[in-house]
Amino acid sequence: MPSIYDLKPAFQRLLRPVCGALARNGITANQVTVSAAVLSGAVGTAIALAPQARWPLLVLPAWLFLRMALNAIDGLLAREFGQQSRLGALLNEVGDVVSDTALYLPFALVPCFDARLVVAITLLAIISELAGLAALLVGSARRYDGPMGKSDRAFVFGLLGLLLGLGVPGGWWITAILGAVIVLLVLTVANRMRRALGSHAAG
Repeated sequence: MPSIYDLKPAFQRLLRPVCGALARNGITANQVTVSAAVLSGAVGTAIALAPQARWPLLVLPAWLFLRMALNAIDGLLAREFGQQSRLGALLNEVGDVVSDTALYLPFALVPCFDARLVVAITLLAIISELAGLAALLVGSARRYDGPMGKSDRAFVFGLLGLLLGLGVPGGWWITAILGAVIVLLVLTVANRMRRALGSHAAG
């Protein structure tokens, strides 16, 4: 199923000049990965500490876009500038899960959000990434299938943060969106497991 992740190759092409400049200045892929996780924690902490304030919600969409760029950059640095390592692979996977949890779980404290739905989304997001990684255990490639992958989740929560940060009143529509995200996350887990098994069988 389609996912915003499918746009990643085009995004990476735009970022190649930036990656070249970073590499020339001694910036490593692991440094970018760790920085993205730390800054995600800072943004999530701001939301948790001021759940009724608008400014952290307005910071969120800008940070999510920058984080997406950093995620693309660390991959390019690793692959195209000889920085691939076992440590980098671990940092990349763990950092993504930590960042997602740090950014989205604080929404459970934001008024007009159902905390139970936010927690369910956070847990399903973790499970979806585990399903993508588990594909490696059955001889398949790491799965990034949608329809609710990492980039898609960032788009949804970024849009919610932007709307609420601009003063759009919350209401039933937030619960409806969160419910849809849960359904799409369940489909994502199923798709990743099915594609992993299908890919292994084909091989």
